[in-house]
Amino acid sequence: MNAATSRRKPVITSLVFVLIGLFLVGGGGWLAGLGGSWYYLLAGLGFIACATLLWRRKLAAIWLYAAYLLLTLGWSWHEVGADIWSLEPRLLMPLVLGLWLILPPVRRKLEGRARAASLALGASAAAVVMAAAIAAAHPYGVSGQADLAARADGQADHSVADGDWRFYGRTAHGDRYSPLSQITPANISRLKLAWQTRTGDTAQAGEAVVAGPDQGHEFNLEVTPIKVGDTLYMCTPHNWVMALDAKTGKVKWKYDPKPNKDNLAANVYLACRGVSYYEAPAGTRTSCPRRIISPVADVRIVAVNADDGKPCDDFGDHGSVWLTDHMGNVPLGFHFVTSPPLVVNNRIVLGGWVFDNQANFEPSGAVRGYDAITGKMVWAWDAGHTPENWLPGPGQELTRDTPNAWGVYTADPKLGMLYIPTGNAPPDNWGGSRRPFDEATSSATIALDIETGARRWTFQTVHHDLWDMDIPAGPSLVDLPDSSGQNVPALVQSTKRGEFFVLDRRTGKPVPGYPVEEKKVPTQGVAAGDWVSPTQPYAVGLPSLTPPDLKESDMWGATMLDQLSCRIQYRQSAYEGQFTPPHVGKDTIVYPAFYGVVDWQGATIDPVRKLLIANASYLPFRIRLEHRQAVEASGVLPKWDGKGNKPAAKGDALSISPDYGTPYVAYTGPWLNPLQIPCKGPVWGTLTAIDLVSKKIVWQHPVGTTRDTGPFRTHNNLPLNTGMYNIGGNIVTRSGLIFMGATADDYLRAFSLKDGKEVWKTRLPAGGQATPMSYEVDGKQYVLIAAGGHGGLGTRSGDYIMAYALPDDSAR
Repeated sequence: MNAATSRRKPVITSLVFVLIGLFLVGGGGWLAGLGGSWYYLLAGLGFIACATLLWRRKLAAIWLYAAYLLLTLGWSWHEVGADIWSLEPRLLMPLVLGLWLILPPVRRKLEGRARAASLALGASAAAVVMAAAIAAAHPYGVSGQADLAARADGQADHSVADGDWRFYGRTAHGDRYSPLSQITPANISRLKLAWQTRTGDTAQAGEAVVAGPDQGHEFNLEVTPIKVGDTLYMCTPHNWVMALDAKTGKVKWKYDPKPNKDNLAANVYLACRGVSYYEAPAGTRTSCPRRIISPVADVRIVAVNADDGKPCDDFGDHGSVWLTDHMGNVPLGFHFVTSPPLVVNNRIVLGGWVFDNQANFEPSGAVRGYDAITGKMVWAWDAGHTPENWLPGPGQELTRDTPNAWGVYTADPKLGMLYIPTGNAPPDNWGGSRRPFDEATSSATIALDIETGARRWTFQTVHHDLWDMDIPAGPSLVDLPDSSGQNVPALVQSTKRGEFFVLDRRTGKPVPGYPVEEKKVPTQGVAAGDWVSPTQPYAVGLPSLTPPDLKESDMWGATMLDQLSCRIQYRQSAYEGQFTPPHVGKDTIVYPAFYGVVDWQGATIDPVRKLLIANASYLPFRIRLEHRQAVEASGVLPKWDGKGNKPAAKGDALSISPDYGTPYVAYTGPWLNPLQIPCKGPVWGTLTAIDLVSKKIVWQHPVGTTRDTGPFRTHNNLPLNTGMYNIGGNIVTRSGLIFMGATADDYLRAFSLKDGKEVWKTRLPAGGQATPMSYEVDGKQYVLIAAGGHGGLGTRSGDYIMAYALPDDSAR
């Protein structure tokens, strides 16, 4: 027996190749039958042929694979060009398999002289590596430089002392601009942790576990503390109200309002983004002249003395005001407040979060105004009542199921106007039963009179919204020149879609030079009994962060195998671009999606330099409507008429949006492949600066890495610069720095406002899904962020408040 015939067959290699080939032939044939690419079917046949040659120990296997690798490189480059993240699932696995074939343990099992074939395959592999290197050098985003000189008429809002941070966005204007400048791009490398405090409020059993969109029990430390004088004030996910020494982080006092445990168990979103501060005018008769107003999960707000944390006895019922008043039946978990109330001009104004996608008979979304001293309701803005601004009396109920406004509000106290961002009349994905006043006020920026609650104007960003494109954050206020050069008191409204609408904040009309256009959108496939608007508004006056419509070639995966599964799903889904109506019995791709391009963090504005800074995320979702009768008949979804509390669902109904009172239920979720990897590839997160005067993107870069986000939702990965999903905002300082946590890789970062380049970062002990803030005490500037994680994003949970400052010798 000679050496050639005594060689063993490459069994394992042959088996791997044939299994891959069979998968590609099956999936590729399916894809081709759906009208998709033929590449995977042909590649599968090539793998099977290669496996056959390997089994027969033929050297031709290497030659065949070399040809396949070169053809795959050509096809990949033709389909996606020089995009390293799009090339990765197409080329990485074939490259690794090619290198495996020319390893001596495999190569020696083949008959004949393998040197020439190995060189050919090696050359093919080198071509793939070279192409990847070229693609890796291909720049992402926009590189440019901002002019950091102050613009004409550029000035900050000085209603708040420079060293304080009295509102969620520092001032009522919501711009998140700090006039402090001690920390600069030149000295930020010396920025160190000044103090760290742990709140003691951590996730309990069953919290921070997400069973489906809006169905889990998320525990999220999203708070941005406020700072008044020498004290920081904040709240925790379980609604503790805390005061910290701004210099040391030492807890001064803590107040636990002891929310009802049944409410806590029912609320799917345990978060408190902030508290509000009120100081009574001199001469006001009250034992509590400086007070903190904070929401509580059991549907109330509390007022506590800012000096000692004791309840203000003259506010409501010994310190509490119940938000269920005049709301009728409020099932457990159907109404609560996550954002800080707006406190301005002696008014406490808030709406609340109404449980999405549960029914079309949910509690009212009315916005209410309360006296800041007594806690008495002084007006309610109720879209379904005539007149809209009224004060309900005993036994009267606010109109049920009206659009709600759950995000942070902003205001212009001088104009006496506040600006509320509205959502839909529930449910989000069915509009067949909405009333005319619902249609007129959904997904809109609405200006109300602070004193009376009267509606002054409305600007709608989505007509007949079926995609949960509610406005999650109030607008940022800034003065801008119009097309004639005249300075206009304006606002910039960010949206989940990635559009930025620039309006005259006095009238709600687009500022001249910042036009809005109605564009045609898809209309086919709408569910019976519903309808869609043939056009939607687009803010063509400013650059948009809205992503391009998806194509099959955009589908992604860690390997070509899971990428193939995404391509099949794409072809199986209903999708004609943005605003494709939700279909019945067929998955519909929603992109931009429910969690936004720009979510509740809104946008930051430098009012001096007229720059807008926004961090954005890109993750498609899918939705499928099913007939209610069939789902309820199966027994997994119990019937409900709205009386009492919602009955518990069974089995897979946990992933259903029940939409009671409508003909359909909805299945919704992020579009992930079998490895729990998004079907849309990187870049997944960006940071962008837009010049509000030139109306151009100054710079745009990926932000965040994959370090803490791996397959199957693990927390370990290579730190690939893909840009990362982010929840939480950024801030900008007069010295030209941007600070941001938010990304799913657990870092606090600083960027140069001039060019967007990262100039500093520090590792956080938990997810930083909160908006930072900056303040000053005794001449020293601090930057602070809450690091407590986010259940929906899957980051590490914690209870940390982290403050950073320069060493004393650097702060002079």
